[in-house]
Amino acid sequence: MAALAIRNVSVFYPVPGKPSVHALENINLEIHDKDFVVALGASGCGKSTLLNLIAGFMAPSEGEISLDGRVVTGPGADRSVVFQKHALLPWLNVLDNVAFGLKIQGHDRGKREKIARAFIKLLGLEQFEHSATYELSGGMQQRVGIARALTSDPAILLMDEPLGALDALTRERAQELILKVWRDTGKMVFFITHSVEEALFMGTKLIVMSPRPGRISHVFDLPFSRLYFETDNAREIKASAEFIAIREKILQIIFTDEAGTDDE
Repeated sequence: MAALAIRNVSVFYPVPGKPSVHALENINLEIHDKDFVVALGASGCGKSTLLNLIAGFMAPSEGEISLDGRVVTGPGADRSVVFQKHALLPWLNVLDNVAFGLKIQGHDRGKREKIARAFIKLLGLEQFEHSATYELSGGMQQRVGIARALTSDPAILLMDEPLGALDALTRERAQELILKVWRDTGKMVFFITHSVEEALFMGTKLIVMSPRPGRISHVFDLPFSRLYFETDNAREIKASAEFIAIREKILQIIFTDEAGTDDE
């Protein structure tokens, strides 16, 4: 059973001629199979730093991160990242973009196209596999990015504000699509957002991070994503009394944290 373990992780950024910046302090977190963990907090609380550590793009100053018992020392195919800006290759069509990682890994064209087409279908893009990515809407481009991230069969999918650039209606539809992909693949997901409503709707677990140095100040276990699969009615869930009550509680936590930072 796959598991990601973050143990006593802290990060200090060196600043020439000045004291180092204390970005993260004593982060402890476990993510297991089929967990959808969402990180939320005020700007500058270290959410993206934490994701970059899990991805292996940087190393912690203290502590360690392990996946399936192996210490993370750099990027790997067991961790795929979906960025806010999809970073697609404009000279390749949808199929070749989705299959690009498999090409880098050395798979032959037949195998990589077979795998890529399975995820293109899962993301509802089968009619566009030969389209240039610049011909697609923003929401569809982000779907291509998600399909590409899934082709390497990662143990965990890391998503850094993947829906932040979308309009409100497209964003809601994309939330539902990502949840269905998560359900169908069973992947662990670590998801960053600034939207409290998005965090509550999508996560099975929510971590709220405090301003710098970033710490996990609150943890909430959430039922709403699984309720969505029972009702298939996102707006009904988001309008429920339970959802609104937790939303207001979390907003109060974040507003209090930001006010505390302003006073420093």
